[in-house]
Amino acid sequence: MTDLKSRLGEAVAAAFAAEGVASDKVRVTASDRPDLADFQSNAALAVAKAHGTNPRDLAGRVASRLEGHPDLTSVEVAGPGFINLVVSPAALASRAAEVLADDLHRGAAPVADSRRVMIDYAGPNVAKPMHVGHLRSSIIGESLKRLFRFRGDQVWGDAHFGDWGFQMGLLIVALADEGGAEAFMADGDGPFPADSPVSLEDLERLYPQAAAKAKEDAGFRDRARKATAELQAGRPGYRALWSHFVAVSRTALEREFSALGVTFDLWNGESDADPLMAGMIADLEAKGLLVEDQGARVVHVAGPGETRKKKLEDGSVVETPSPPPLLVVSSEGSAMYGTTDLATIVDRRNRIDPQLILYVVDERQAEHFEQVFRAARLAGYAANGELEHLGFGTMNGPDGKPFKTRAGGVLKLHDLITTATDKARERLKEARLGDDLAPEAFDDTARKVAVAALKFADLSNARTTSYVFDLDRFISFEGKTGPYLLYQSVRIKSLLRKAGDAAPTDTPIRVDEPAERDLVLTLDAFSGAVADAYDKRMPHLVAEHAWRLAQSFSKFYAACPILGAEDAAVRASRLALSQATLAQLELALDLLGIATPERM
Repeated sequence: MTDLKSRLGEAVAAAFAAEGVASDKVRVTASDRPDLADFQSNAALAVAKAHGTNPRDLAGRVASRLEGHPDLTSVEVAGPGFINLVVSPAALASRAAEVLADDLHRGAAPVADSRRVMIDYAGPNVAKPMHVGHLRSSIIGESLKRLFRFRGDQVWGDAHFGDWGFQMGLLIVALADEGGAEAFMADGDGPFPADSPVSLEDLERLYPQAAAKAKEDAGFRDRARKATAELQAGRPGYRALWSHFVAVSRTALEREFSALGVTFDLWNGESDADPLMAGMIADLEAKGLLVEDQGARVVHVAGPGETRKKKLEDGSVVETPSPPPLLVVSSEGSAMYGTTDLATIVDRRNRIDPQLILYVVDERQAEHFEQVFRAARLAGYAANGELEHLGFGTMNGPDGKPFKTRAGGVLKLHDLITTATDKARERLKEARLGDDLAPEAFDDTARKVAVAALKFADLSNARTTSYVFDLDRFISFEGKTGPYLLYQSVRIKSLLRKAGDAAPTDTPIRVDEPAERDLVLTLDAFSGAVADAYDKRMPHLVAEHAWRLAQSFSKFYAACPILGAEDAAVRASRLALSQATLAQLELALDLLGIATPERM
């Protein structure tokens, strides 16, 4: 199924080719003067000079070839060579019928060639509660997973669980010192208790205490390092205790993710890559990539001549490789953060062999991923284009700095969701929405409004930009907000309920009024928005389409009587347009991870 812009683009390209002009600069875009035309092509201005012709003359010849095209009412040349295209009512009606009948994609085209894609997002950790710093990665990653899957790719979402490393040793020693894990401290193969000796609250209390103590107490720190080494070497009691840490943390994390509508196909952790690290390090050494550097072992990832200026403590400036080498083994003999990420690439290749891995991680980690990706390509673990870091900006407070609580701490995600839900209840009651709902249904609606507010506030911004967190604005039912979009979808549902049976997919659609034209053109733009969001890895383009669609329907609703239409055929046509709008709007919101209520 091809959208109007693509169809007209092919027609315009063919007309230019018939004039001897074949160029990738020949394209059609939505008109920047919708009062004059629906679509336009500025290609004549872009290619005329290279072909030794006047752009307006070339545009005129192309326009003549397009005269009589079945999708067009008129083709006109404006200014120095702009080609303005007005779509026929019949073509618009046909396109609206296609969107209505397309239960799966609502007018959007799938990819021509599907791929195996893995998306690494969220990055939760054992013993560390989710906080607002996890919000963007979770929301953006979930939307990208849905978007790539919707377009036809085979997609795995991986939480990349932080379940390994020094923090585990800290927890083991801290719990042992409190006397809460005697049975797990014994040597031997067990058996060990099946019930967890810790709760989530215990872990959340123990970890920061242990981390602070390790900074001050060298003896405690050394014991924690020893415990970490013994855990990773396979000590049975420590492994059994660690499995409880993981299970308790994951249960709590799944609660938070579920509240956000975020799910994962895989909960692979750093521990899954650990068995591969020794072999990988040996492989790097055999390939001549692992070299000694001040007692450590690194992989030099910068190419010849790639340097940057670095200022030393004495004020002097030196040239250093850019990016810096990837530290694989520390001077103490420990595998590092980058080592785990490199081994994770090997693990993913062995298990799934994805053709593309997307890492939805804070932009501040850009250099780290550049190091890891280059090392992976040098070692033959990945080819060019198979690894992408999709960095994102920060969610900031009014001061423009990463969001903190009023006390200066990091806000837990659970507390944020609770606060947003409470605020949603208040706003619903203030607006007298949901008054006729049962208490359970009202609470469900409030949760959906809260999640829509948080997600749309994030996803309506370009991934690479930062934004200011303002819950009062986000949760409003007016303006460019998630709650407004939910309200619009519920309003259409109410309209269709009042109409009785929804319009069948074979209802003849008429496009006569300007507001009807605008609505159908907006419906048609969904395919392009989805394709652009997919190609650019930018979910905000889908969010922007959902907003434009809601706005177009609002204008249509105000200008074109639906239930009150005197002509039965017009009434049926407008109900069909309403039904198509609802279906596409809900689909767009679903791609953003936003669920809509039935009533408000």
